[in-house]
Amino acid sequence: MKTQRTRLALLLVMVLALTGVLSACGGGSKQADDGKVTISFLHWRGEDTQTFQKIIDAFEQKNPNIVVDMQTLTSDQYQTTAQAKLTDGSVGDVFASFPGAQFAALAKAGLFTDLTGESFLKNYNANLIEAGSQDGKQWAVPYQLVYNMPIYNKALFEKYGLTPPKDWEGFLKVCQTLKDNGIIPIAFAGGDIGPGQFMNTMVMNNEPSEDIFTKVEAGQAKLTDEFWVKTLTQFKELNDKGFFQPNSLGTKDPAAGALFIQGKAAMLASGSYQLSQNVKQNPELQQGLLAPITVSADQAKYEGVHTSTFMLAVNSRSKHPEEAKKFVEFLSQPDIAAQYANETGQNVTLKDIKYDSKELNIAQEWADKKTVFQPRYTIVNAENQKAVTNSIQAVLGGATPEQAAQDAQAIIDQQIGR
Repeated sequence: MKTQRTRLALLLVMVLALTGVLSACGGGSKQADDGKVTISFLHWRGEDTQTFQKIIDAFEQKNPNIVVDMQTLTSDQYQTTAQAKLTDGSVGDVFASFPGAQFAALAKAGLFTDLTGESFLKNYNANLIEAGSQDGKQWAVPYQLVYNMPIYNKALFEKYGLTPPKDWEGFLKVCQTLKDNGIIPIAFAGGDIGPGQFMNTMVMNNEPSEDIFTKVEAGQAKLTDEFWVKTLTQFKELNDKGFFQPNSLGTKDPAAGALFIQGKAAMLASGSYQLSQNVKQNPELQQGLLAPITVSADQAKYEGVHTSTFMLAVNSRSKHPEEAKKFVEFLSQPDIAAQYANETGQNVTLKDIKYDSKELNIAQEWADKKTVFQPRYTIVNAENQKAVTNSIQAVLGGATPEQAAQDAQAIIDQQIGR
């Protein structure tokens, strides 16, 4: 009998130990002993965590049985590792996705939960959340609205009698006037974000159709066609005329931003997402948005570029999908979205949002202008997207536009043939 009791005791110890191991292995989504469900919120906006934590606290007060565990990665890490982290469902019950290549990859992997028909979708501008739809279904909801266009220093433009130009010749004249007066016309982060951001306004009126890059990836058009060679030629023209700062290819985003914030450069080739952080570093800065028009005024189809990004989604592998949807629904309430927008300096895709900062209203002025969805994000293959932006760097490094386009097309041909 003593031996039997000893065996039972050992068995109990083993069961308890195994239970502890299984508990330790759990992450993200889980059911706690007190009946509370913990869901994981995975995204890349580390700079927004303070605001998101306030929103999470408010959500947990209204939903006392749900705990939200927020985890962030850098944007680079997010694009390379998010899919692997989301696959087993232990992380990212609610997650954010970039549009374009990442959205396409996650959709192909079946990681999105269908949100079509959810009541909270009515809070959004329907035309601004199309980037999260595919095959007639809404898989993700773009939360942020960004205008991927150069920011310009209004005071410097006024000082030299300049206004945002309406055609390519006008843009070149503006740049020349600034250069003649000792001002860098365009601060360009050629070492990281610059090519991917500035290409959007440079190509928007050169491209024959909004789906031209889709056609390129399908083998129905080529980067060696006139639209991209012309775009690369205009990049070369800006570079050859000295309209970027010296060593633009070696310049990272913070350094380019500093040139603009300090008034050494009149334009910053980035986007509206930097308006608020610029003015935090220089409260006297007067900013506006403009886009280079690469054609004659009568040929211009678009005035600028917009992107709807930070696409909220529910992981199809989540063990608590209803709780995850409740959190997305909470983020989709206009008052919560307004709180997020005003505290982080990011415009949002929801309807009837009141912005309380000058910088957010600068971007909001573009809501009624003719803008096209960011061309770069219509490239859904990450290798193809890299080939396109690398061709810009190649031209700035001395390659001819024709050769740079040809080299980029060779990579796309390899991807098509895979």
